Amino acid sequence: MELRHLRYFEALGRTLNFTRAAEQLHIAQPPLSRQIRQLEEELGAELIDREARPLALTKAGTFFLEQCTQLLARVKEVQEATRRISQGQRRWLGIGFVPSALYGFLPELIRSYGEQSKGVEIVLSEMTSVQQATALKSGRIDIGFGRLPLEDPEIICETIAEEALVAALPLKHPLLKSPRLTLAALAKEPFILYPVRPRPSYADQVLQQFRIHGLTLSSIIDANEMQTAIGLVAAGVGVTLVPSSVQRLRRDDIVYRPLSDSSIMSPIIMNRRAGNDSPDLIRFCELVKIHAKGTPPTPRPRRRRSA
Repeated sequence: MELRHLRYFEALGRTLNFTRAAEQLHIAQPPLSRQIRQLEEELGAELIDREARPLALTKAGTFFLEQCTQLLARVKEVQEATRRISQGQRRWLGIGFVPSALYGFLPELIRSYGEQSKGVEIVLSEMTSVQQATALKSGRIDIGFGRLPLEDPEIICETIAEEALVAALPLKHPLLKSPRLTLAALAKEPFILYPVRPRPSYADQVLQQFRIHGLTLSSIIDANEMQTAIGLVAAGVGVTLVPSSVQRLRRDDIVYRPLSDSSIMSPIIMNRRAGNDSPDLIRFCELVKIHAKGTPPTPRPRRRRSA
């Protein structure tokens, strides 16, 4: 198996169309089809359901596409890191983060560190908490911000902040009559759970909160990421729970409500590789604690003015 096989399959898996994939790869369609066949023979698994209309991935194909995407991203990072070293740019800091971390102090932290550390190139990578574990151990990132504690002796996990969870509901939802909502009320509604994979994830934290309170969700709609979940809420498909800092994502078609139980929280966890004591990383960690302590309170939802 060669890198070109991964690139070919990634293009096909993304487009689900041999013609478009071939055009993006700047090759003819017949060679692309042959290369995919060769790849399937080497793996001993069918990756494409050629009978489906439109074209579809098999379960093995879906798994392999995820792995291809990660491997190709890693190859690109290695190429860029090698280029930086060859040009004398040896100092860089890799930061992994879950999307919800961007609504808190992380953007200001990165700006502040960049201003104070002009000689350090900051490389940002969006990834789940589970993906951060692999990235830390491989050296792909130096530090990560997630929602889950990583049970790994090679990784140091530190909870730097706790965020209350709030409910996100569509406009005119009946539950909006209450200023605060209970988990019991939310459990009766179609509930949008994210991310659906990889697991464990923030989704498992949410499910655990319902279990602790002796509740079972009546209906679950899976979403791949938070932005998708928010969009589904806006469309009236269901409700969801988000960290309170997400209220900074101002949308006119979403209303947030605090929970009656203010102890329901989601942690922000800083992850780093044990034994990595580089001066740049230590300086960044010190700055993290300053910014985490200075995180402003979650903004209250804006009141709508009557027409």
